[in-house]
Amino acid sequence: MRRFRFLLNFFLLTLLLDIYLGARLLPALQLDAAGLTGGIALLALLYFCLLLGLLGRVLPLRRLADPMAWIGMLALGLASTLFVLTLLRDLSLLVVWLAGALWHAAALYPDWRHASAVATPLLAVLLTGIGFLNARSRARVVEVEVPIAGLPADLEGFTIAQISDLHVGPTIKGKYIDAIVDAVNALQADMIAVTGDVVDGKVSDLRAHTQPLARLSARHGSFFVTGNHEYYSGADDWIQEFRRLGLTVLLNEHVILEHDRAQLLVAGVTDFSAGSFDPEHHSDPARALAGAPAGVRIKVLLAHQPRSASAAASAGYTLQLSGHTHGGQFLPWNFFVRFQQPFLAGLERLDSLWVYTSRGTGYWGPPKRLGAPSEITRLRLTAAPAAMA
Repeated sequence: MRRFRFLLNFFLLTLLLDIYLGARLLPALQLDAAGLTGGIALLALLYFCLLLGLLGRVLPLRRLADPMAWIGMLALGLASTLFVLTLLRDLSLLVVWLAGALWHAAALYPDWRHASAVATPLLAVLLTGIGFLNARSRARVVEVEVPIAGLPADLEGFTIAQISDLHVGPTIKGKYIDAIVDAVNALQADMIAVTGDVVDGKVSDLRAHTQPLARLSARHGSFFVTGNHEYYSGADDWIQEFRRLGLTVLLNEHVILEHDRAQLLVAGVTDFSAGSFDPEHHSDPARALAGAPAGVRIKVLLAHQPRSASAAASAGYTLQLSGHTHGGQFLPWNFFVRFQQPFLAGLERLDSLWVYTSRGTGYWGPPKRLGAPSEITRLRLTAAPAAMA
């Protein structure tokens, strides 16, 4: 029943979207009968592609599921941008109409109404194409220095390679992950942090495509924490699979790294929402410190969602590494992330806690990134200047 309601709502919402786009754009294009028929056909095709992508995920069509998902996700990316641009066009029409009324320039409105109707779908296609190229290109390496007061001398220059939000699934496969693993290993980091949302699907379907993660290599190893999508995909099975691949899975627990003559605590918590899937997986940064040696000064927390930061700051962590937000992935959705998360992307401060939020190494849903490039992050710990201490 729940799935039926979801499908019905999706069908209705996408139909209303299609009707809105047609009503706002087609009349302004001043098309003849053949052109109008063609425009309606294109919108009908867009609607069909949106439905096709969803049906590929819910119907037992294993061989067709991925091709259908590709079609649906590309259509969703295009429809999303077309919708936003059409809304902006409507706003601009209001401004132009008011300007024409105030300055008695009546010709401004019809000219702009036609020109903007032509430009809107063309710009949507262009932005979707650019976003596709951005998303499918291998994530670039972002270098980040984290200034830490009282950093032990032996931890000066300690490096962490962070990857997050790979979303292995219908459109991200093993070849994509292979290239990321090669880039991470080339950094020769002291440790690797994998901060959740690695998968979108079952172990039985994606095992071969996550296998490259077994090649991750760092002096102190690779550490993984669950994201919300692991719970959508069967967290218990994936936890066992990631352990098989050689990743150290941290479930509200910590390890102590002996680095030269210094110690570094690395803790990991389950996803912020994990307790709603499994009460035993309730996310708890304080619990992750249980039994920690009193003398360890530098404490790094891996937490998929940035909103773990408040509890992490209270628990006394030095640095939190997160993902989840994708930096918004593509405009304008980055403006809405702040309604759910305290941080969008990059290095920020909460009291004495540094929080680094990755824009993600893959993407989710539409293969599209605009204004929020994917990243492989290389964080370097360094002693804070006296003025910051």
